[in-house]
Amino acid sequence: MEVAALFALTLLLGALVILVALAVGRRKDEIREETEQAAESAAEASVAKGPTSKKQKQEKQRIRKDKPAQHSFSHPLLAASLKGHSGKVTCMDFSSNGKYLASCADDRTVRIWSTKDFLEREHKCLRANVELDHATLVRFSPDSRAFITWLANGDSIRIFKMIKKEDGTFNFKAAPEDFPQRHKAAILNIGIAETGKFIMSASTDTTILIWDLKGEVLASINTNQMTNSYAAVSPCGRFVASCGFTPDVKVWEVCFGKGGEFKEVARAFDLKGHSAGVHSFAFSNDSHRMVTVSKDGTWKLWNTDVEYKKQQDPYLLKTVPCSSSEGSRVALSPDGRVVAVTDGRSVALFDAASGQLEEELRGVHSEEVSGLSFDVNGRFLACCGDKAIRVFHNAPGYRAAIRDMQDMLRKAQNEAMKQRLQQQITEAQSALDAVLAAPAD
Repeated sequence: MEVAALFALTLLLGALVILVALAVGRRKDEIREETEQAAESAAEASVAKGPTSKKQKQEKQRIRKDKPAQHSFSHPLLAASLKGHSGKVTCMDFSSNGKYLASCADDRTVRIWSTKDFLEREHKCLRANVELDHATLVRFSPDSRAFITWLANGDSIRIFKMIKKEDGTFNFKAAPEDFPQRHKAAILNIGIAETGKFIMSASTDTTILIWDLKGEVLASINTNQMTNSYAAVSPCGRFVASCGFTPDVKVWEVCFGKGGEFKEVARAFDLKGHSAGVHSFAFSNDSHRMVTVSKDGTWKLWNTDVEYKKQQDPYLLKTVPCSSSEGSRVALSPDGRVVAVTDGRSVALFDAASGQLEEELRGVHSEEVSGLSFDVNGRFLACCGDKAIRVFHNAPGYRAAIRDMQDMLRKAQNEAMKQRLQQQITEAQSALDAVLAAPAD
């Protein structure tokens, strides 16, 4: 009995030993597997960490490399590069008194530059903040004491008054209320009549609105051009014109009574002659000339000093081949002597009388030119397209004026007239020589 019990106990102890041995062996295997897995994981992590870290460095380097550098541009006729904005400049406008240039950008500011500083090394500007929005368009009032803006998010017009301080600088005060929203499509342009009697706004559908200065709509014009590509108020303040998908430019007269009350918008005349849609147009300062640029690859100069009320049509003076593209702008110097046309990031200047290409300004901006304008005195041509505004000497204007005076001198009969013309030619040539000798900005 005792022997049997002892045998059973021995068997039990042997089984326990075997179980313990198996358990220990299994645990060793598990520990070994865990250790190997941990080692593999660590190795994988180590391998993965190397390339990721390198990749991150490369990514950072690429980001730094891809960050756009300031666009540099130089040209013998470059008078100034105005670089106050931190965002893209979308519009600019010279004041009618010739003293200021206003510009707006998506940095929520409007900047006012002094034209007398253009030839200085420093180009200071005054800043007007556009609260809770940014302006895409800006236009000076006729008295140069206010400006209007088009609000990007508000889709409306906001008026700012310029209040001059004792030190000669300005405070900018926005009107208590913006104009009501009336347009249903994206806005193209705004303008104020030089008479101070109305404001115009035009959108990309076929709508032009005529407003009074308090924000009441006086008239709505349907241009019937399928889409509008450009619209503007003439410098004389009498006309509103538009162009678009159709190959013509339509011009209306905004009529007021003797007492200053609004009467009507009457069709004045059309410019017909292009074979494709018109990108844009511009007036001379007295509105006696207009220039148009079209998808047909030409610009045309027109005599618009006609008696349209007697059904007299404007007549074509010149057709000149040019490079143009969607969004091309055109400008006509105040005296009608120089035509400027944009093509993407470049600007070409032509003599209006002969059609001869005078200057090519290539790659002026890093983006497409969004604004183009001569100052009221015809001394400068300004354009915008990125964060900078480029201001050029109007050398073609000086040359054209000299040629015109030389022609007059040859025809002059009076000695006093000859002497006066000769003096004016000498002065104009001196001014041109000074411009060409000046170092580029």
